[in-house]
Amino acid sequence: MFLINVFHHVALITLLIITLIGEYSYVTSFCYGNNNNVLHPSFQQRFERTTTCPATTTDTFTDDDDTIEKKEVTTTIEVVLKMPDPLPNNLKNEYYMLRHGQSTANVAGIISSSRSLAYTKKHGLTPLGYQQGIDSAEQLVKLLTEEEKEIIFVSSPFARAMETARACLDGLRNNTSSNLKIDSNIRIEEDLMERYFGKLDGEVLSTYGYVWPVDMFNVTSTVFDVESVAAVAARLRRAILKLDREYEDSAIVLVSHADVLQICQLYGANADNVGLFSSYRFGNGEVRKMQRTPESLPEPKPLPPP
Repeated sequence: MFLINVFHHVALITLLIITLIGEYSYVTSFCYGNNNNVLHPSFQQRFERTTTCPATTTDTFTDDDDTIEKKEVTTTIEVVLKMPDPLPNNLKNEYYMLRHGQSTANVAGIISSSRSLAYTKKHGLTPLGYQQGIDSAEQLVKLLTEEEKEIIFVSSPFARAMETARACLDGLRNNTSSNLKIDSNIRIEEDLMERYFGKLDGEVLSTYGYVWPVDMFNVTSTVFDVESVAAVAARLRRAILKLDREYEDSAIVLVSHADVLQICQLYGANADNVGLFSSYRFGNGEVRKMQRTPESLPEPKPLPPP
């Protein structure tokens, strides 16, 4: 078994080296040609992935309504050449970021990012994870700047996020010390989905160590067909601007996943290098307010060697 594990990691490292050589030399010499802003069509076809999978969806759901309708979901893994423009300084709402509680995938120690998981019950919360969701309500109340703002939950369509949003709502309802205005519906936003980990989906968590160090130096990297940091930031921008058009003077809680929220944290704070997001880890059930300046970021905790 030991030799099999060693061989597996050697194979991943070899694939990483080959992919990086291809990514950097191929991109610079052929893909962009004399125009660094446009992908060569054949290179775009190389990295674009479109999959159609059975899924279920609803715009909102409540605790007493678990019925959801089936639909076809088409997901395109975007090729993004640069970071999106910064978020506007004058957002109409306050945004809070809540990472899901402990999930069965966390316990199993595997990466869980497949788009086929959206709107299913797979890899939902453990009992501890649900309690972490309930406990997150107290964190949120402490962070709120104004109690009169309506609290709106917007969740990734993955079970672990939706269940955490529901648990946090339960916690808020049990909070009798504050006079909170709460929307009991949970809005589902696909742009808050887990970062897609391509060939590494389903692998052990330690294989994150083959991606995060590359992210630090290249926010457009798609090594192992992993969704790039820039692509995640682009969909976060899309989601927040959409919410800002539809709501005003609300406290919007984005319930999502570690990489997505860490990228959101640095992108929202206008950090110079959003690729350093992995040094700003969210714990399960942790809540943070999305701040707007680099000075607002917590102290980074550098990654240990993989």
